[in-house]
Amino acid sequence: MPDSPSISELAERRLSRRTAMAGGLATATAAFFGAAGPAATASAGTAENVSRGAGRRLLGFPAIAPSVADEVVLPPGYRYQVLFPWGHPIVPSGPAFAEDAGNSAAEQALQAGDHHDGMWFFPLKGRRSGLLCVNHEATTEQLLHTDGLATWSPEKTAKSMAAHGVSVIEVEQDRKGRWRLVESRFARRVTMTTPTEITGPAAGHPLMRTGADPGGVGVLGTLNNCASGPTPWDTYLTCEETINKYFYFGEQPPRAGSVEERYGIGSESPYPWYGTEERFDMRVEPNEYNRFGWVVELDPFDPTSTPKKRTALGRMEHENAVVVRGRRGEAVVYMGDDTQFDYFYKFVGAEPISKALRRGRSPLDEGTLYVARFEEDGSGRWLPLVHGEPGLTEANGFADQAEVLIRTRLAADAVGATPMDRPEWCTVQPRTGAVFFTCTNNTARTESVNAANPRLENRFGHIMKIDEGRNPSAETFDWDVFLLAGDQASGATVPPDQAFGSPDGLWFDADGRLWIQTDGAQPKIDGAEQNNQMLAADTRRGDIRRFLVGPPRCEITGITSTPDRRSLFVNIQHPGDSGTPEDPRAGSSWPDHSTTGRPRSATIVVTREDGGVVGG
Repeated sequence: MPDSPSISELAERRLSRRTAMAGGLATATAAFFGAAGPAATASAGTAENVSRGAGRRLLGFPAIAPSVADEVVLPPGYRYQVLFPWGHPIVPSGPAFAEDAGNSAAEQALQAGDHHDGMWFFPLKGRRSGLLCVNHEATTEQLLHTDGLATWSPEKTAKSMAAHGVSVIEVEQDRKGRWRLVESRFARRVTMTTPTEITGPAAGHPLMRTGADPGGVGVLGTLNNCASGPTPWDTYLTCEETINKYFYFGEQPPRAGSVEERYGIGSESPYPWYGTEERFDMRVEPNEYNRFGWVVELDPFDPTSTPKKRTALGRMEHENAVVVRGRRGEAVVYMGDDTQFDYFYKFVGAEPISKALRRGRSPLDEGTLYVARFEEDGSGRWLPLVHGEPGLTEANGFADQAEVLIRTRLAADAVGATPMDRPEWCTVQPRTGAVFFTCTNNTARTESVNAANPRLENRFGHIMKIDEGRNPSAETFDWDVFLLAGDQASGATVPPDQAFGSPDGLWFDADGRLWIQTDGAQPKIDGAEQNNQMLAADTRRGDIRRFLVGPPRCEITGITSTPDRRSLFVNIQHPGDSGTPEDPRAGSSWPDHSTTGRPRSATIVVTREDGGVVGG
């Protein structure tokens, strides 16, 4: 087994590249090349840390210390409010949350789902209010039911399915700065029983047809809704991620090299839905799983609208979807596939957004899906996943374009894309158009590294940067490793006092602050443990600071703000992550800290006590 490259070897690789990418984190650059200077003091934001040509300081808060407290910790002068926890009704008049998890499936379908993840705030004109779309990625079954997984029943399946999906709620801010839910004609829940339309090249394909839907154009629900993204035409994209764990293949696992194996389908399922819902039993309905793993579009302003699965964007474990306008005004969508050794993608629409909408077409139903190849010299190519291209013919197992999209991972394998260390959230830098995305970690990388994934047993992950020369429609790009997460022993390129691991959520606000959220292994600082956290980075000045730390074992995820950036919405997912029916507060009792209740995923709102811009 080869040793992981040393920092000096990685530095030599970077120095030898033909293109030096501007705008990276100055702190990371200094640490990466072993230079003295700002790395040790970047969190202070002093004049010595200002990189040449940088503009005004974006970070106006002191970095906070690591924490293992069962609480959300913020800098001085900041406060948070729990707005929308699991079980909270989507309108004030809805069914109240039962602390013993005694709510029925019907009640759960009118309440916040579990495992809050990606979300977006859509402002309403003329008021300090808006619609908040919130994803509910998964459930903790031991906490969702009064007796956990014991004595599984159709009612438990129904409640679990109702706790997945999306919430659309209307929220408003009062004169004291507090947020609240209001009665709203827009409020709705999208769950695993919501009729959903299949659109694009895979609609109607034989691989999408089932006994319940012989036409292959409609499916019930959306599943494992991870992160998200807004569109320029004011709709919401929710992304289906880890679908494999909901389907039961049979007592024997799929054969090696099969499509099912490549998509992670196994002989065990942590969700026993298949025992009461045959569509999740692949022995009965082998095509149902093809109908999940897509990007789903939802119109938050029309509660009667049907969600649509946009198959032109490919089928994978979608993390989030970032939409920008291309050179011709077309939709360009960046997406990561959150699995070890999987890929980073983009979709380029076939026509301008305005033209498609004017003619009653979706900007996301026609276009070209590409997958990224990262070369060792810092250049890169977008490889088209188009039927008939080399490796994507009928002789290679792809009968048509629909099969290329239904089996996107195999298509990306065939064209020679670069396997990455769990590519997750992505975001686009304001003004420069550079694309940043997280590679959360990959401890399974034990045999070989490459320039884009430079560490063996990558426990702490890294962040990538792509520069397309301000042309989102380009088929080539330059790239760099923006930073390596972790501690000094792992070769991290962040200040030791701001060490973090497993970057997951990633978002640039309109001012250019890069918000980084974590989910997974965190490095110790001075021998002390730390919970998952959220940091902010000023990429021009080389300044990175810890802003928020969550309760034990939670994931910090989901981020959006009001247009004035004075209210920041963040999700705290599965606090404790170890509760049992016997001891539901094992690991955490946040946010209620009740002696009779249980931990709850929740949306919080962060504000400054002086009413200023969050992070500024």
